[in-house]
Amino acid sequence: MTLNRLLLLAILLAASTSAQAQRFNQKSHYDDLRRGTWEASLLASYGNTTSFAGESGSFIDVDSAVGWGFTVGYNLSSRWNVSYKFTLHKPDYLLVRVTDPEEGEDPVIREIDHTLDRYAHALNVTWHWFDGPLTPYLQGGIGYTKLDSNIPSQPPQTGCWWDPWWGYICDTQWRTYDTSEMTYNLGLGVRWDINGAFFVRGVYSREWFGSDNYDLDYDTLSVDFGLMW
Repeated sequence: MTLNRLLLLAILLAASTSAQAQRFNQKSHYDDLRRGTWEASLLASYGNTTSFAGESGSFIDVDSAVGWGFTVGYNLSSRWNVSYKFTLHKPDYLLVRVTDPEEGEDPVIREIDHTLDRYAHALNVTWHWFDGPLTPYLQGGIGYTKLDSNIPSQPPQTGCWWDPWWGYICDTQWRTYDTSEMTYNLGLGVRWDINGAFFVRGVYSREWFGSDNYDLDYDTLSVDFGLMW
């Protein structure tokens, strides 16, 4: 199932949940239970395939991957929430690099098949449609994302030192090609507060990552299991 179909499914689910939630919340004993509470959650996240093209026919294809993360937030009211979210994905990718040839020579094509580390931090604001425990919601925020190619950018550097407990220790460090940029995200989700302590939610979101050389849109589908106090 592609992310476009998942987005359509999320919209239909939110629409149907809105009608169901309105009826459910009318007979719920937990109205306004989120107001003034802290919350934290662990999440599983599925990231869609994505790609971007470079100069002279170069391109990168990034595979889909399942990642993990966590959130910490505060409910200003039953409708409004502010939170910090961290996610980590490790998708495989294919890099095809085409270098400009010397005059009279053919272009040099190099392929690299490797694994990418994607660290995403975000500060989000969430608006819940209903005060009650079952509600669709909209989420948006800004963040900071690092992409690490795991390809060495220079020879390894080894340093050694004396440790009073472990003796003489040597360690080798690798510098890799990476980039970090500010990001923006927007999401549509559904939340269910099971009781005054536990909740579960699912959200489809898109993150916009822009740099001087390329723009990268990244779609994710996440499921949270959390605790309120």
